[in-house]
Amino acid sequence: MAQFARPEADTLIGNWADDGEGTSDIYTAIDEEVADDNDYIASPVSPSDEPYVCKLSAVDDPQSSSGHTVRYRYRKDQADGDQIDLTVELREGYVDEGTPGTLIHQEVHTDISGSDWTSGSFTLDGEDADSITDYSDLYLRFVANKPSS
Repeated sequence: MAQFARPEADTLIGNWADDGEGTSDIYTAIDEEVADDNDYIASPVSPSDEPYVCKLSAVDDPQSSSGHTVRYRYRKDQADGDQIDLTVELREGYVDEGTPGTLIHQEVHTDISGSDWTSGSFTLDGEDADSITDYSDLYLRFVANKPSS
């Protein structure tokens, strides 16, 4: 049976905010079952390796190494000439930036183009899926960066 872990708490907000510029409980802007592009979280305008981390809701160990997919949506709200990069990580046991836990998988989106929403996803290979030991201790970590020219 399919299970879906969704954001259930902010772990590190840093300089990120929700679509209303709120800075608390911003995970509620990205926890919906069906993507809603009218609510979202955003990094600062000129991010410099700016992290945001949310805890995912607990799911049962699926006892399978296949079908572990992470889905998200992203865009940039900057002029096309400004490069913005986004790194998306699945981590286990994240505490803080000094103790980030175990990196399960990482995707890097370099030079995001345009301001249209883009669907992003990654599917864990068997080795990555098998490295998860506690399905109640998973986190998504987003890092936005505007490289210096």
